[in-house]
Amino acid sequence: MSIDEILEEMDELLDKAGSVPFVAHKKVIDGERMRELINDVRLNMPHELKEAKKIEFDCQRILNEAKLNAESIIRKAEERAAQIVSREAIVTEAKKKALDMLNKAQTASKNLQQNAAASVAKMLNDTESYYSRNLQSIKVVKSKLGSTVSSGLGMDDKKNGIQ
Repeated sequence: MSIDEILEEMDELLDKAGSVPFVAHKKVIDGERMRELINDVRLNMPHELKEAKKIEFDCQRILNEAKLNAESIIRKAEERAAQIVSREAIVTEAKKKALDMLNKAQTASKNLQQNAAASVAKMLNDTESYYSRNLQSIKVVKSKLGSTVSSGLGMDDKKNGIQ
């Protein structure tokens, strides 16, 4: 018999008991039956208490496990959030560096093109000047050669008697 059943029977025993004359709140009950029920409660109590303590222990254990699990989940979520933030910071920094490198490369490329164009223009100007001087020299030599040839023919003709 469970404690609840025993207590129910005690309740019925009190309900069925007769009142003491002139004192309505006092009852006359079967003392021996009440002692049996009290002993039954004592005999069943340890089992019921053990069950209650076991349930309380299990509840406490479940709560502790849930708390540890929740803390673990929170810790993992915080670590994951930190990793995501860290990755985002790394990606942002990498994008910034890549953009900076691209800008520097474009600037260097423009400078290199300008320098190359200036260098080619200078080389062409130098070459043109060189050939221009050479052309002038050739013209001078040709002119001198032409003069020498003309004056040389005239002398030979005089020597040979040709005029």
